[in-house]
Amino acid sequence: MTDDIWLTETQQRVWRDWLNVQARLLAALNRQLQNDHDMSLQDFEVLVQLSEAPEEKLRLTALAEALRWEQSRLSHHLTRMTKRDLVVREPCPEDARGSFACLTATGRARLEAAAPSHAATVRALLFDPLGTADLQRISTATQAILTALERAEATD
Repeated sequence: MTDDIWLTETQQRVWRDWLNVQARLLAALNRQLQNDHDMSLQDFEVLVQLSEAPEEKLRLTALAEALRWEQSRLSHHLTRMTKRDLVVREPCPEDARGSFACLTATGRARLEAAAPSHAATVRALLFDPLGTADLQRISTATQAILTALERAEATD
């Protein structure tokens, strides 16, 4: 076994920092949405996807893919959101086995109420600490990582 498989000290530090930032940022965003709007970050993500979809509805498979969630996770989450009248499920007329998740008026109103403070929190925690050059470097880096991930997914 060679040392080539292991991360360098710098890579290890960056990797751990990345995981720490991701976990703490997502927790902070979730906390803000819970405290201010009684919704989870996952609720918000579902509502955003539906609000941006044609007719504010998506096939469950398309929604799961967009969120990068397993079907079972989405199904359980939609059940909880349905109980709060944020979304409804509708059968798919072309495919009896398929169904749609649809944004309700309550879900749209809750999203519209939450979006400004959520954006302010994202700005304060992620963008305000960075300068323009930092932001450009992060953009370049994340695009390179996303390209590598897309190549890896294509070979799976």
